[in-house]
Amino acid sequence: MILVACAPRSGGDLRIAPPAQWVVSDNGAVVERADGWLELQAVSDDIIRVAFSRDRHFFEHPSLAVLPQSVQPVRVRADSSQLTLSTSRLKARLDFATGNITFLDAQSKILLTEKWRSLVPASVQGQNTFHVQQQWNADADESLYGLGENQLGLTDIKGYDLDLWQHNGTIVIPLLVSSRGYGLFWDNPSFTRFGDLRPFEAIPTGNLVDADGKPGGLTACYFSDPQFHELRTRRTEKQIYIERRRRSEMATTYPDLATQLLLSGQGSARWEGSILAPATGDYQFQAYSDGQINVWIDGKMVMDYWRQSWLPWKELTRVHFEANRRYPIKVEWSRQGGSTIQLQWKTPGAQPESPISLWSEVAEGVDYYFINGPRIDDVIAGYRRLTGRAPMMPQWAFGLWQSRQRYETQDESLEVVAGFRNRGIPFDNIVQDWRYWPEGEWGSHKFDPDRFPDPKAWIDEIHRNHARLMISVWGKFYPGTGNFRQMEKGGFIYPGNLQEGVRDWLGYKYAFFDAFNPEARRLFWQQLLPTLFAKGVDAWWLDATEPDLSPQPTLDGQRSHMNPTALGPGARVLNAYPLMECSAVFEGQRKAAPNQRVFILSRSGYAGQQRFAAASWSGDTSSTWQAMRAQIAAGIGFCMSGVPYWTMDIGGFSVPDRFNGDSTTPEDFEEWCELNTRWFEFGAFCPVLRVHGEFPYREMWEFGGDSSPAYKAQLRFDRLRYRLLPYINSLAGWVTLNDYTMMRGLAMDFPADSVAREIKDQYMFGPAFLVNPVTAYRARSRDVYLPAGATWYDFWTDDSFSGGQVVTAAAPYDAIPIFVRAGSIVPLGPELQYTAEKPADPISLYVHQGADGDFSLYEDDGLTNAWQKGEFSLIKLHWNDQSKVLTIGRRQGTFASMLPARVFNVFLVSEKTRSNAGEASPKIVRYVGEAIDIPLR
Repeated sequence: MILVACAPRSGGDLRIAPPAQWVVSDNGAVVERADGWLELQAVSDDIIRVAFSRDRHFFEHPSLAVLPQSVQPVRVRADSSQLTLSTSRLKARLDFATGNITFLDAQSKILLTEKWRSLVPASVQGQNTFHVQQQWNADADESLYGLGENQLGLTDIKGYDLDLWQHNGTIVIPLLVSSRGYGLFWDNPSFTRFGDLRPFEAIPTGNLVDADGKPGGLTACYFSDPQFHELRTRRTEKQIYIERRRRSEMATTYPDLATQLLLSGQGSARWEGSILAPATGDYQFQAYSDGQINVWIDGKMVMDYWRQSWLPWKELTRVHFEANRRYPIKVEWSRQGGSTIQLQWKTPGAQPESPISLWSEVAEGVDYYFINGPRIDDVIAGYRRLTGRAPMMPQWAFGLWQSRQRYETQDESLEVVAGFRNRGIPFDNIVQDWRYWPEGEWGSHKFDPDRFPDPKAWIDEIHRNHARLMISVWGKFYPGTGNFRQMEKGGFIYPGNLQEGVRDWLGYKYAFFDAFNPEARRLFWQQLLPTLFAKGVDAWWLDATEPDLSPQPTLDGQRSHMNPTALGPGARVLNAYPLMECSAVFEGQRKAAPNQRVFILSRSGYAGQQRFAAASWSGDTSSTWQAMRAQIAAGIGFCMSGVPYWTMDIGGFSVPDRFNGDSTTPEDFEEWCELNTRWFEFGAFCPVLRVHGEFPYREMWEFGGDSSPAYKAQLRFDRLRYRLLPYINSLAGWVTLNDYTMMRGLAMDFPADSVAREIKDQYMFGPAFLVNPVTAYRARSRDVYLPAGATWYDFWTDDSFSGGQVVTAAAPYDAIPIFVRAGSIVPLGPELQYTAEKPADPISLYVHQGADGDFSLYEDDGLTNAWQKGEFSLIKLHWNDQSKVLTIGRRQGTFASMLPARVFNVFLVSEKTRSNAGEASPKIVRYVGEAIDIPLR
């Protein structure tokens, strides 16, 4: 290393010494400033790390997410005003006067500029630390995505303010990506905030006018029924706020409403009036509630959501107001078992264009990585270079997963497996949810002998029926179990719950183990090995990996009860718990069975979890159309955060009473069937297809029987999913080999299309399919935006459409609108009952003319880790649209079970492909591994 001081220096890259000191290394520079040390470090040609601290040793602090990186040679130049670090594709220019960094591409085009950073001394959980913040200048023509999964219905999160901490339904992955083709990876696992740090607050009474025109509040009407019919109380209230309290406190807090609303099982409230806007700009409104909430502002419904009583959460909307105008507002809340509602706002910021801002509660410095694209796919590849590549999932993971809350006995789950096989329904995986253990023995990982008398024989029978078993495992222990005593003896148990006597919803005391302790992680796997893995369990459902430390988690409770950890106060590592628990199972299984692929399903997640073969699902959502709609944005946001495998509870987890009870009407049941059917049709085009939820049962024959429209529609999409396995398996190969993303927000493929960038209910599934779920009851069509710059084919009819327009697409009960981009080559395999039933032969190749296209067909044995030794094959396909020739390239690679020869049935898709008699005849090609050209005129 070379220390450069204030004295002039000549020679090399450093022309004139600036008024500072810096150190030049092989891959960057460290600059000493009056306010601290600033490091710029090249990780690769397109990734630069920026770190700032008062303590120079901060640069060597270990990261839970980022893996050790190799040195990237760079050039460093400086003059009296600035220092520039350059790779072959990227530059970082430090302004000595301001300390801000500008990122530029190789042609010196500005990509992003820092605005400012701060370190504010703080004491958190008794430890002296800093609150850290970094801001960057935003571009007006820019959309921002990522930061994990939210349940707010948002894909483009620019202009919204988000609190990032793990919660049932909220997953934190601190990668932010821009439609301009760069990314920011924020390497800090503590509580993090995105956007304006001002808190949401109650709307001031001076800005409220009631329904009678009187200032100072809103008119509140309380009803004793959930339909707003039986009025009990009408009065003016200064804010919308009812807090979950104990019954004994409610009567004191709300004496006139206690018997009418708060202590009843039902009830509803309505607030009406208007808001006087103090300034012109965008206002954010945030509701926190359970039950059913509807909000109208200026006559437009901006919130519509039902949440179960035990999991209240936020809704967020943004509305533009003009200064000094009054805007009508109406809020309706139907309790439906809930007891919490709060509505707050945030006024416009002081700046017309708010900066991009990330703030974290605990750190000794700012630490982030700038990742240059220019495509979002390149940014995600950079993220995975930093945090780890995704291994191959087992092929059966892409088949149908059937789950229920819960199969109470081994015979019950075997009956379900038989139900699939006897009906000829394609299916691969049965899931055993919680409470298979003896009563009061959570964490024992044992089976209740009365309900699961022979677990090994049970699992063997599942396997004989060509299915796999995934089982629910929690990092949670009841004190009476032997596993708890082992954890406690090692000092691996978080003590807070036990000290306070916290009980779960079953009435037992419990605690979680410290997954940040490597010895605790090893013990956790050692407890799973003999009781579950040795009996043949195939996959792991790691539930409540936030972790779920209290019956209704709060941010304060997460910080205080996940404490102390082996790495310090819980607040310091708050969001990284799921990464650590996933690592325990992945590393344990890989050691116990090195050649067996791992599959983990985790309710939460953190940066890097993809390297542990971990998918996430979206948590305990509600069974409503609104919740289904929100899952589209949730999946897009999660996958654009760099983690490739995401799923959800098809049908929603928690069910409103009208769908679940003696009072369910035939009309309610009809809607229930259609909701689950539409959700299944959506789920068939997600990375993992998984059905789960509370009662009513979710097996497809439970929706009116084998002849019902719901059964037929779900079966149609299930069969289509299995025929698409050559396509899906290839996408999985691309994920591992090329850092690909299956579920793709439209900005990934159409970043220049400003309309596509804002769409949150459509997405690409791989390079070919534009998927458009139907999220409204009895809808038999929906508007679909076809992104510009492409021609699109209706998957069902082969009708073609130009991009850049909205079309009204048919959506019969058994089909959602799906469009295929021109130039796509789509491989479909034979009908299957399970993924390993037979090889994918013949394969039908559907070539969609109108543009050149490519596809790389990936294959391996589907089960082992031989792919890591290069035992897989690739067949590259190319379509030349001008010459109308499909080239099937020479096969690259081999694996033990590979077919030496195969048949391709090739179809050319155009508007006239299908005749009245059906699909046109294919061109049949026998392929033995050598390149072949196929004219398709």
